[in-house]
Amino acid sequence: MVRRPDLLKKFEDDLAREEGRVPHARAMEIFSSLWHEGRALGVLPGEDPLAGIEVDIRLARVLNSCSKKSSHP
Repeated sequence: MVRRPDLLKKFEDDLAREEGRVPHARAMEIFSSLWHEGRALGVLPGEDPLAGIEVDIRLARVLNSCSKKSSHP
């Protein structure tokens, strides 16, 4: 449990500012490593790739309708 989320956020922001953007090749290495770890743990890929898609679609519709209403030309 994080006791001081404000300090953690500041630390993460400072670290990201110091290190700069992650190069694409390095980002792909990180993603690949995380994917392999998820597979080794048995959590990726999910048994049903479409599980929960209805909730995602409903949420996307709500968010899209909000952004259309709040945008001003």
